[in-house]
Amino acid sequence: MILTGDKARAYLAKPDPARPGLLIYGADAMRVALKRQEAVKALIGPDGDSEMRLTRLPAADLRSDHALLLDALKAQGFFPGPRAVLVEDANHYSADALTFALSDWRNGDAALIVTAGDLKKTSPLRKLFENHPGAVTIAIYDTPPTAQEIEADLARAGLVRIDPAARDALGTLARTLDPGDFRQTLEKIALYKLNDPTPLTAPDVTACAPLSTEAALDNMLDIVATGTTEQIGPLMARLQSQGVNAVTLCIGAARHFRTLHGIAAGARVFHPRAQQLQGQARNWGLNRLEQALKLLTDTDLALRSTAKAPPMAVMERTLIRLAMMGKR
Repeated sequence: MILTGDKARAYLAKPDPARPGLLIYGADAMRVALKRQEAVKALIGPDGDSEMRLTRLPAADLRSDHALLLDALKAQGFFPGPRAVLVEDANHYSADALTFALSDWRNGDAALIVTAGDLKKTSPLRKLFENHPGAVTIAIYDTPPTAQEIEADLARAGLVRIDPAARDALGTLARTLDPGDFRQTLEKIALYKLNDPTPLTAPDVTACAPLSTEAALDNMLDIVATGTTEQIGPLMARLQSQGVNAVTLCIGAARHFRTLHGIAAGARVFHPRAQQLQGQARNWGLNRLEQALKLLTDTDLALRSTAKAPPMAVMERTLIRLAMMGKR
């Protein structure tokens, strides 16, 4: 049986232990692994692995011993509860052993979960599971999770109140991050909102989302230009952890304020964030932008000198002074 779309998502969230086997396959190994993880946890529970109710068998081991898989499916564990046997990285060489095991599967045996890479329609592995009267086949495609999948993941973590802007932010992240990073971000959001009854907001998502170095730098410069001093320290620590040094930050700040100075002096700007930059330039005005550039030039000279002051501390002090200057 082949399942797709909502039916596939529903089955992975709650596999039927009365069905003998489940094949999950796709070109993206991370996406397949995440769906396999979801299915295994739903089938045997969060303690199934620690209670030895999950048996892992490398597909390569089945080529020389077809009985190995059947023995694992019929073995009785020490702990009560549903059992599963996981065969990872299966291919056409695994088909004979899997055929042998499925043909002798009986109610009460462990459920069989098989993962594989991209499989052609002619693959004997696909044909085995698709044509089997009780087995299930689910293909995982290289598409970002849907809004329903994201909300289901958050609901499992206890987050059911989500602002529309937060939904949009999560959808954007799902399209830009790889599956593993996006799943980690959802887990981070769940911890961030633990015991917090208020709805999930877009700033909550932003606070937990990984930033590229370029995005983090842009974020810092916007914070400084708008005078949001309280956010400078935490973002400085974040940039430092990403390997950004003080000189790089100073050069980026000088470039940003030179752009604002040009706009304030009447230059036309062609930039994806032109409207935002024009607003900052109006708020600062030409005179204060010239003062800001002088401060950044002095800071750049200090950073490149032999002075022993910690460079990031020097740069942080300059950014705070700039942010305070922008408030006047």
